[in-house]
Amino acid sequence: MEHQHSGRTSQLQPGGSAGHTHHGPPSVPDDEHVVHSHGQHAGHSVAMFKNRFWLTLALAVPVVLFSPMFGNLLGYQPPEFPGSAWIPPVLGTVVFLYGGQPFLKGGLAELKSRQPGMMLLIAMAITVAFLASWATSLGIGGFDLDFWWELALLVAIMLLGHWIEMRALGSAQGALDALAALLPDEAERLTDGGTETVSVADLLPGDAILVRPGGRMPADGTITEGQAEFDESMITGESKTVLRSPGDPVVAGTIATDNSVRVRVSAIGEDTALAGIQRLVAEAQASSSRAQALADRAAAFLFYFAAGAGVVTFIAWTLLGSVADAVERTVTVLVIACPHALGLAIPLVIAISTERAARAGVLIKNRMALERMRTVDVVLFDKTGTLTKGAPAVRAVAAAEGTGQDDVLALAAAVESDSEHPVARAIVSAARERGLDVPAATDFTALTGRGVRAGIGSRQLHVGGPALLRELGAAEPPELAAVTAAWIERGAAVLHLIEGGRVLGAVSLEDAVRPESRQAVAALQHRGIKVAMITGDAAQVARAVAAELNIDEVFAEVLPADKDKKVAELQGRGLKVAMVGDGVNDSPALARAEVGIAIGGGTDVAVESAGVVLAGNDPRAVLSMVDLSRASYRKMWQNLVWATGYNVIAVPLAAGALAFAGIVLSPAAGAVLMSASTIVVALNAQLLRRLKLNPAQVR
Repeated sequence: MEHQHSGRTSQLQPGGSAGHTHHGPPSVPDDEHVVHSHGQHAGHSVAMFKNRFWLTLALAVPVVLFSPMFGNLLGYQPPEFPGSAWIPPVLGTVVFLYGGQPFLKGGLAELKSRQPGMMLLIAMAITVAFLASWATSLGIGGFDLDFWWELALLVAIMLLGHWIEMRALGSAQGALDALAALLPDEAERLTDGGTETVSVADLLPGDAILVRPGGRMPADGTITEGQAEFDESMITGESKTVLRSPGDPVVAGTIATDNSVRVRVSAIGEDTALAGIQRLVAEAQASSSRAQALADRAAAFLFYFAAGAGVVTFIAWTLLGSVADAVERTVTVLVIACPHALGLAIPLVIAISTERAARAGVLIKNRMALERMRTVDVVLFDKTGTLTKGAPAVRAVAAAEGTGQDDVLALAAAVESDSEHPVARAIVSAARERGLDVPAATDFTALTGRGVRAGIGSRQLHVGGPALLRELGAAEPPELAAVTAAWIERGAAVLHLIEGGRVLGAVSLEDAVRPESRQAVAALQHRGIKVAMITGDAAQVARAVAAELNIDEVFAEVLPADKDKKVAELQGRGLKVAMVGDGVNDSPALARAEVGIAIGGGTDVAVESAGVVLAGNDPRAVLSMVDLSRASYRKMWQNLVWATGYNVIAVPLAAGALAFAGIVLSPAAGAVLMSASTIVVALNAQLLRRLKLNPAQVR
């Protein structure tokens, strides 16, 4: 593998920030104002639910305080003054029309689509409570159905539940915005008189542009003049820069790291490779959005159960000759059929889970990721920057006869000491870690595409790869050549230390494997989850890392556009996939997988496309996600069973099924039991806080 300075291959952190001279940081939308376009939250935003909740809560306090039924329950007399009796009806009506509006609209939409769910269940309960309460307040029919306080609390708690739920949802639009932010706002177009600054939107195929050192490519094109090391990690996700010369293609969003180049534009806008990745992200994220929450399934069941129970109750009590009792029993059934507990069963677990996960360095952006992680069969890791550090490290040093290994490393570090190249920093760092005495160097010169040169005392030394050996006419001694051949075979980059045409030694550099990766792979396999690795690196490099980590399956030499296909290939075998990556080219695969997990040090796009973000670079945090998913799923089911079970028992009692035995659930008692079920669900969710998720403690 050829390794070069300036023009040499290198290890760069994916998503490097160079080139933002023309463009600010990526624009990520404010999640509170993202409007959802599908599901029960269609047309709703987080801010809408939040604002309605706080105003509804403020109105609910006086409604509850002045409610005669609530006063009777707690044994106090509500304050009385002229007009006080109208406070619950008036404010309760505002709560119903304002706070209940999202549920009324959502319920109507579910009714029209014949897909009853949580929205229709809530709408039915608050509408029945509203009508029955007004009938009581106006003295119509002689009913005692004062549900104003229950109506206000029900709307407030349901708004709170939906607010919490929507905050846990990820925003697909954020990924597309982050992709767009890779392009600069302006470009330098070449003219007969020099250059002119134009908007990227004004570029046309065939235009000649100038890209300066550190600048981002504004469009796809072909280099016509100059050569430069291009950082393509934000597109390919791989760490090594690529030397691009006249005739070579370059793509929008990549960075010319060291030299200026002139480029002939070949594709702009929707025709660029970057736009193609945007389309893949949008397509993949849409394909992952069809799953339904557990609470929606439970709500559909409860709607039919409550509606059926209400009809049976009314008919039965009417046949018994008591229309007044029939109305009162039916209203009670329909109101308590929408338990507060069901509205909070899932959102509370998600809220606590995301908070606990955040403390462990796991940021959950998508609620479905939390549910799906427990079902994952295979975790697919991107190699560079995920299982490895994404930066070169000295793996081995070899010396020719007459020279010591420490001398080779110390001299190479001296020659490289004035270079800012990642390879240079790795060599200098290795010499310091070994405690070597690094001599001072002078007359440092970078040799583009070949290596570096510097003087140490009266000696003139070079450090570089095969291209420099050929230029200097130097040949490796046979014993050294045998060692470096083995290094190259396993995919290492090799640098030689040369003096006067004689090779003094060589240094092997590889992308360092994270120490935590071994434990993460072993722990996943212990939990019955297979581990796979995907990379654009050569097969021998991938095999070496896989063997070191005992990985089950390897995908090597995968082109950027094909990572998404590899996820689909695994899914085609019937496997549920969690993808862990950090590059822009990982974003379609992250979105396609059942669970997308982005390493926090990765690009903005990878982070936006993933359902889960690891704030640090410790792959063991994936284990925390698995354990949390399994524990939170158990809590979700426990809460749903409790909330649904409450209805299964309370609704028949409210309907008067045991009236013959003198057991009848009054409207007030039913409302109190409903609130009690909410407390049980909340306390059960709090038990998740006992779960230990520190990645360092995961086994």
